[in-house]
Amino acid sequence: MEGEVADEAVGPAGDDCGRYCPSFHQTVELLGRRWNGVILHALMAHAERFSEIRAVIPGLSDRLLAERLRELEREGLLSRTCPIGAGAPRYVLTAKGRALGPVIDAIASWAAEWSRAAD
Repeated sequence: MEGEVADEAVGPAGDDCGRYCPSFHQTVELLGRRWNGVILHALMAHAERFSEIRAVIPGLSDRLLAERLRELEREGLLSRTCPIGAGAPRYVLTAKGRALGPVIDAIASWAAEWSRAAD
């Protein structure tokens, strides 16, 4: 009725998660885990080799980069390919990973406008 608050909230995608949505929580935790967002950003900018990714992310250790790449691969966001005779493995976003492009772009735009680090 008028003035009543619904028990269930409907999200922007039309989902019926209510006040707490496990899918949203899991996704935010994955993207917010240290370095994951910037690694995905680097992959979207076409860095494919381990050394290329490491070069565009200052302060990221080899050990942590390897750990995060394995995690993102387990989550199905990227695949690791080892071309025969082509040297180092390549990391390529899957369709699931590429689908995060608008999300990563939106975060980058927000950061450019609102982040204190940009000042």
